[in-house]
Amino acid sequence: MSQIRHALTTKREDDFSKWYQEVIGAADMAEESGVRGCMVIKPWGYGIWERIQRLMDDRIKAAGVSNCYFPLFIPLANFTREAEHVEGFAKEMAVVTHHRLIADGKGGLIPDPEAKLEEPLVVRPTSETIIGDAMARWVQSWRDLPLLTNQWANVVRWEMRTRMFLRTSEFLWQEGHTAHETREHALAETHRALEMYRACAEDDLALPVIAGEKPENERFPGAVETWSIEAMMQDGKALQAGTSHYLGTNFAHAAGIQFQDREGKQQFCHTTSWGVSTRLIGGVIMTHGDDDGLRVPPAIAPHQIVILPMLREAPEDAELIAYCETVRAALASQTALGERVRVLLDVKPGKAAAKRWDWVRKGAPIIIEVGPRDMAEGKIAVLRRDRLWNTANGKPAFAYPAHGAFAGEAGAMLEAIQTGLYEEARARRDANITRGVTEWQAVTEHFENGGKYPGWVEVEWAKPTGAALEAVVEKLKAAKLTIRNVPRGSDAATGSCIFSGEPASERILVARAY
Repeated sequence: MSQIRHALTTKREDDFSKWYQEVIGAADMAEESGVRGCMVIKPWGYGIWERIQRLMDDRIKAAGVSNCYFPLFIPLANFTREAEHVEGFAKEMAVVTHHRLIADGKGGLIPDPEAKLEEPLVVRPTSETIIGDAMARWVQSWRDLPLLTNQWANVVRWEMRTRMFLRTSEFLWQEGHTAHETREHALAETHRALEMYRACAEDDLALPVIAGEKPENERFPGAVETWSIEAMMQDGKALQAGTSHYLGTNFAHAAGIQFQDREGKQQFCHTTSWGVSTRLIGGVIMTHGDDDGLRVPPAIAPHQIVILPMLREAPEDAELIAYCETVRAALASQTALGERVRVLLDVKPGKAAAKRWDWVRKGAPIIIEVGPRDMAEGKIAVLRRDRLWNTANGKPAFAYPAHGAFAGEAGAMLEAIQTGLYEEARARRDANITRGVTEWQAVTEHFENGGKYPGWVEVEWAKPTGAALEAVVEKLKAAKLTIRNVPRGSDAATGSCIFSGEPASERILVARAY
């Protein structure tokens, strides 16, 4: 077997965190901005987000939810109405206190003392409070329900430790907010949104997830129930990839969201909220990336196939480009994953090999090179990003089909790449969940001695609350662990609580997490 020379300088097994940062730079996805914790999302990274947004938006609208937009600035008083909510976000809020700057006499600018706002404005960390105000105006009768809204927006949460895509001070997301007549209707919506996220993660992002309920200490501030989808990254850590919350009537009481019921009585609405963000892109990187860069699942790839003519800055280039345009048109007429195949003919100047490795690092699912000899023979050189290397000779694993024949096979190849990435990630996740652990000491030993990437552990517990739960949380913190969720549909508990020794009531997943 020949030695493979990978495209990145850092390998995952050597330094996963450094590898992650290198992938983002090498794939030209994002860069740091002039503001700490905020990033510039570059065209390839934003193109992936646009694909996720498009596919998710289709699912949202298919459920009868309508898109709206609400202000970036929220009066501070809105938050103080719901005490648990404001306490949960207080340390992360960015606050606007002045509406004008003036010169400081030293060549700089300072807030004008005469322009202090009567009431501070919070830069949107989430929109429950301001959307609650709108719902209170929009809902008068049971006939106005359910009220199903969503917005695509940016939010700001002042993070102390940031990492691009995973945890930034400003990020992009969607947030759904709904109001219902009854608890049962609201819970049904909570679970519908959770299932929508599971399907989008697995079908579109090829990201295997486990859906389940969060424990009491991990609930969204002010929620009655919080449900999540959890994904395992290649380093064994968990990533919360989406959440759906049943808010009960807590926010309805705070905002005055009431309706006249079918008997003519006034009732408070049961509300929900649910959201996913650009951290999904971080999840895609850490789940599918390899030592050559990113591998983008075809469903969310801005360009599923990239064609690279081997240009020589000669008159013959025009004929070669025309041939490649014929190949592009034939491929673009095909379908894969329910849509027309997205094909880019890259005619930018540059050596073909250098351009190839640029697209390898970006993770384009299929890369095609075409030179004069290929054109003369009616062929193309095809490279699958998920099967990049010929391990026998250490060289890229090109295939050389006739371009007409390949056009008919391209859709099936893209679908095979999508399925293969998902199956690879699911097999890795399932192989790294340890079950049957019945003692806390065994849990801590597993994470201390279980190798560099110990994965997750499933244990049973008695679902403590109050002081008993706080003691469990402190024990987990000391071991740098968290409870991820109670997997939906998991086997019933049969043993004792790993923390208290009492009869267990459910199974939970414990892990280190992002």
